[in-house]
Amino acid sequence: MAPLGKAELIQSSLQLYRYLLRCCKQLPEESIRQHYRHAIRQSFRVHADEDDPERIQQIIRRAIEDAHWVMNK
Repeated sequence: MAPLGKAELIQSSLQLYRYLLRCCKQLPEESIRQHYRHAIRQSFRVHADEDDPERIQQIIRRAIEDAHWVMNK
């Protein structure tokens, strides 16, 4: 299952959040979708106070890589 396109255009945490939730919609089972939606929300709560732009970009890159890995399993 391929992830959504245009991941390279993601520059903000809100764009990333929306992208990841759209990726969840492509997962085959509802229980799996619920698990990853919960994980996405928890991760955003944990990183909500991050203010270093370089660290934010690092988090975005890693989240996209992880999403691609999940979608290709």
